[in-house]
Amino acid sequence: MSEQTINLRKNPSRKECENVIKKILMTEVLERGTNEHFKSASDFMSYFQSLYPASDSLTKQVQRAVKNLGMPKDDKGYFIINKTEAQLEQDKEIAFLMNKTNASLVPFEEYETLFLKADGKYKDYLYQLLSESDTFSDKVITMINSSNGIILFTNNKHQLEIMINSLINR
Repeated sequence: MSEQTINLRKNPSRKECENVIKKILMTEVLERGTNEHFKSASDFMSYFQSLYPASDSLTKQVQRAVKNLGMPKDDKGYFIINKTEAQLEQDKEIAFLMNKTNASLVPFEEYETLFLKADGKYKDYLYQLLSESDTFSDKVITMINSSNGIILFTNNKHQLEIMINSLINR
């Protein structure tokens, strides 16, 4: 008899059950984008019973494997394979803050950049003044304070260049 035939006749170990459960759930997520079938250990039993003789010990082994995996569940009660409980809590907090801040993704391709080279100890103060400036508030989308100057993102590069050059050449 082959090793595979022998393995099919005896009950799998808890570790083997865990690996099979992970594979089942990962396949489910990869094919459907989410788990919509598995809420409890009993949901995995038809798969295990197709390979191993149905028994109380098989049921207990699958239950132990599910418990040992400690998988969190989504709002509908389905197992989540690719996140921990801590990650889910962190995701909830991030979603809450994104909602509170009216966050939205904006493609960076829509913006033009300028680099304002600035040296010395006053660069940080210049950055602060530009950040608070009413003159620049509608011209600059965002700024990044860098080691040799300030990176400016804008919708109208030409107009911002004229404004900055007029202040530099004053």
